[in-house]
Amino acid sequence: MLIPSIDLMGGKIVQLVQGEKKALDFDDFDYWTERFSKYPLVQLIDLDAAIGTGNNRELIARFLSKLPCQVGGGIRSLASAREALSLGARRVIIGSALFKEGQMQRDFAADLARELGPERLTFGVDTKQGRVAIHGWRTLTDFTAPEAMRALNDFCGAFLYTNVDTEGLLQGFPQHLVSDLLAATSRKLIVAGGITRRDEVEQLDRLGVDAIAGMAIYTGRLEA
Repeated sequence: MLIPSIDLMGGKIVQLVQGEKKALDFDDFDYWTERFSKYPLVQLIDLDAAIGTGNNRELIARFLSKLPCQVGGGIRSLASAREALSLGARRVIIGSALFKEGQMQRDFAADLARELGPERLTFGVDTKQGRVAIHGWRTLTDFTAPEAMRALNDFCGAFLYTNVDTEGLLQGFPQHLVSDLLAATSRKLIVAGGITRRDEVEQLDRLGVDAIAGMAIYTGRLEA
């Protein structure tokens, strides 16, 4: 399944290259809401909240009132997860909060699962240079994605894996990584990072993997 991504920064929809350089921005929210209304799930990310420079709460609420979304970016507590769900999020994405002081926070993951239900949780295990990257992809941990997924498998309904090294480059997703990711979890796997072509989405779908696309959609390379 293809899942379009809406990334928010500074009150606009943006697309970044490798999480750093802004390549595109849009403020025609109704247009993209209509474009994405046919999808069973849309990914909605507050980049300002992810890197700690502010938030886009009003826009998050606006999109959640119109689209079925999994929401991420700066959700680091049970309270903030509850808030996103109360606004209408189908699932919340938890990433950085699962990794603190060089340790995986299994107790926190277990608390989230107990209070909210694993099916409402997507755990983000994005990697840069082969290591899980947190705090808006600015900080590298010592963990690989498969290591993190094996440790946290019991506490979520899905894992979101973004390959930051290929994110936004429109050069394709490194499909050779998928087998190790699938072997590490019994949960739904969602991947992102350079997905550009329909055949990539179809190849992943045959493996039971969902595909996130952003840059390819906003540049017209991938029809949505």
